[in-house]
Amino acid sequence: MPNLPDVVLWSIPAFVLLTVVEMVSYRIHPDEDAAGYETKDAATSIGMGLGSLVFDALWKIPVVAIYTAVYELTPLRVPVLWWTIPLILLGQDFLYYWSHRGHHVIRILWACHVVHHSSRRFNLSTALRQPWTGLTGWPFYLPLIALGVHPAALAFCYSVNLVYQFWVHTERIGKLWAPFEYVLNTPSHHRVHHASQGGYLDRNFGGILIVWDRMFGSFVAETERPVYGLTKNIATYNPLRVATHEYAAIARDLRAASSWRERAGRVFRGPGWQPGPGPEAQGTPVGAAPEGAA
Repeated sequence: MPNLPDVVLWSIPAFVLLTVVEMVSYRIHPDEDAAGYETKDAATSIGMGLGSLVFDALWKIPVVAIYTAVYELTPLRVPVLWWTIPLILLGQDFLYYWSHRGHHVIRILWACHVVHHSSRRFNLSTALRQPWTGLTGWPFYLPLIALGVHPAALAFCYSVNLVYQFWVHTERIGKLWAPFEYVLNTPSHHRVHHASQGGYLDRNFGGILIVWDRMFGSFVAETERPVYGLTKNIATYNPLRVATHEYAAIARDLRAASSWRERAGRVFRGPGWQPGPGPEAQGTPVGAAPEGAA
């Protein structure tokens, strides 16, 4: 097994320090236009992050078992070397884009990911607002395992991607040098991703690179100031409700459904899908405004 460091664990002190620095910056230099911090909201985000560490440790057991089985079955092997790690990270970031996009346009996946979008604030603590049902992403990375990437190498690259995304959750950094903005996911691009305006919805899915969005038609530049949160916000700071509210909504819709077609649509179509003969029954394309999504 490759001996790779736990990037997330080593980054926790930096997460704490940078969050405190950002909090202090709002005290010293307030910004009336920025959402800033609110105590209950930040506490909920931190609580969701701590809870995700516990639940992710449980979800890793079946995922590692599946990845290990696939890795043992494939005859391919990608060595873990200084020059292969960047290539694996590139492949992981590409698959992350599709996983992230899928979690916005398939409702049962959105039920997991909606947690991260449930805050009406946008700051470094928002990066910590992670789901407790993170078992939904593993199938997207099976191609890398099948190509011979060791599960530990994939886990390392996934952690690097996650750590990179921490710093893009801020309003304190404006637009960067144009070449950076063209290639990388930046705070400006990620503010768009967390916005609830119609023109910003379901855009900018990239993890480290924004070029995937440019290639596949989901990129939008930041122009007007974003309004953060969901199109229908949840009025709770209860971590359990934050973690499960969309699953509860799906359960209610399934109980009220009148056919198996409707039940399938409520689970596997977009978050804004409604049954009916018109265009509204066709689901919500990328860039439109799904109910409860952002």
